[in-house]
Amino acid sequence: MNVKPDFSKNANLAATAPAFLSVYDMHAYYGESYIIQGISFNVHEGEILALLGRNGAGKTTTLRSIARMDNPQVTHGEIWLDHQHLHTMKSHQAAKAGIGLVPEDRSIIPGLTVEENLELAQIVEPIGWSIDRLCDLFPRLGERRKQEGVTLSGGEQQMLAIARALARDIKVLLLDEPYEGLAPVIVDEIEKTLIHIKEQGITTIIVEQNAVRALELADRAVILDTGSIVFDGTAAEVLENAELRAEYLAI
Repeated sequence: MNVKPDFSKNANLAATAPAFLSVYDMHAYYGESYIIQGISFNVHEGEILALLGRNGAGKTTTLRSIARMDNPQVTHGEIWLDHQHLHTMKSHQAAKAGIGLVPEDRSIIPGLTVEENLELAQIVEPIGWSIDRLCDLFPRLGERRKQEGVTLSGGEQQMLAIARALARDIKVLLLDEPYEGLAPVIVDEIEKTLIHIKEQGITTIIVEQNAVRALELADRAVILDTGSIVFDGTAAEVLENAELRAEYLAI
């Protein structure tokens, strides 16, 4: 078995509990653009982490790097999940190890119903949540099981994208702008679902421009600024620090 190194002495890492997911000294590029410039942070099992920052700070790049997507290119650093070294994996291997990425565009597959979108995920990894359980979690999806996924409302498509990630046996859920374009009542529904997912022991990292909503949901927060970490602490600390919010989040 691989043994995860101890990064607890790094100033950016929270050392209050053993880390479940560790990112250490990660550097990543899009082409010639140096986006992530040596970031390190920990996420604990069952925790919700808000990954925040202004546009272009590197938030989506961080999520895609953890999920081991081909773009961006990670050139240096280590990523560990539950004693497995993700930094040597391809994206399909990271997915099998337990990473579930819900991209900003949701990537609902045209021509497939809600049920077929979920079934396709289970063909790849058949030991996740059952379709019946997912429809209980998202009753709107249960009502629309036979409807083509791309014809759903924006909020329902977001629910389907999250359900599709859970249809595999994931350990970490990565959410990129899940509230974008959604009415507050739909955001409320999604947040209730994320709390339920947390209660099942799944770790979540949420990237969200609606920083206040994300902070109210999250246990901890990491704030990025031009590819570097400028804050790593509790979500409550950010909510209570008007100067920090104004400088790095414009709120």
